Amino acid sequence: MPWTRDEMAALAARELRDGFYVNLGIGIPTLVANHIAPGVDVTLQSENGMLGLGPFPREDRVDADIINAGKQTISELDRTSYVSSADSFGMIRGGHIQLSVLGAMEVAQTGDLANWMVPGKMVKGPGGAMDLVAGVRRIIVLMDHVDKAGTPKFRKTCTLPLTGTNVVDMIITNLAVFQRPDRQSPFALTALAPGITADEVRQKTEAHYLDEVSR
Repeated sequence: MPWTRDEMAALAARELRDGFYVNLGIGIPTLVANHIAPGVDVTLQSENGMLGLGPFPREDRVDADIINAGKQTISELDRTSYVSSADSFGMIRGGHIQLSVLGAMEVAQTGDLANWMVPGKMVKGPGGAMDLVAGVRRIIVLMDHVDKAGTPKFRKTCTLPLTGTNVVDMIITNLAVFQRPDRQSPFALTALAPGITADEVRQKTEAHYLDEVSR
């Protein structure tokens, strides 16, 4: 049974450590905020200048003025503060964010990331993605294993315009987890969703990777 989006977000949330400053991308990554373990002190940062994001609010607590970079309504914490977008990007570009969780259209076996543009489709721009992959110390990607046409999204090389080269450290799909100890090493398959086999993942993956599950 493939992991749900919430289950994928919960897996990513396990990678957060006490004291981390973390940026969550648009889409599935925003769900990570709902799965941070009790007692883990993490400060979530958003490109639009909000520092200290809370989880998604209950319907009766929604404030339309409190939003993340994806324009989703979120909640404040007691310690939430607000800065300019310039200061927010200064944090990112200055290397002060320990971890970013992003979505992706494609990831290459070398860690290249494509997540901002499909040629021929109207887009508003890359947002903060290129700054994040350049300035943040560790990048985790959350994505479906294949696209709507059944094409693998973990590929030998990306076919879409790149966000960054050799920037991804961990990939969590709805079928499996891949990670590598450093950016000079290949990715390894380290976990499978319940009921998913290593053979099924191999059939649905174009990229080369090590298999640590079947050993």
